[in-house]
Amino acid sequence: MPGKSSARTKRLNRKEVRDLDIKIGFLEGVVGRDPRYIEALQILGDHYTQRGSYERSLRVDKQLSRLEPHNPLVFYNLACSYSLNSEFDLAATALEKAIALGYRDFRWLARDPDLRPLRQHPLYAPIEAKIRRIKVKVAGPAS
Repeated sequence: MPGKSSARTKRLNRKEVRDLDIKIGFLEGVVGRDPRYIEALQILGDHYTQRGSYERSLRVDKQLSRLEPHNPLVFYNLACSYSLNSEFDLAATALEKAIALGYRDFRWLARDPDLRPLRQHPLYAPIEAKIRRIKVKVAGPAS
């Protein structure tokens, strides 16, 4: 599953906004006919985030978390959506679940602009400590 595009990757021009709106409309129709179509939901959530429709993206990510309860990237994206919606308790919980399920792209996590609001919140400190412990375990003892 591809990662969600950052909400702040770039400012869209008028044509890009129109094209994105067309894609969103198409995907909404697809998902309306098949609400369990994982790939369409993933792309739709990504497009909502690119468009700045964070509440809609959050609804899609919640749906994906019910459909894919063991997928770490789904919970990572859910954490991003909660963070963008300033729901920090839920963002921290979703991020912890992503890590528990095996999410390990800590380099991206540390710079993902969608998680910046969470990283600036006190709830992030214990998660950061957990990430450091995981990195130490993976690196193993020094020889």
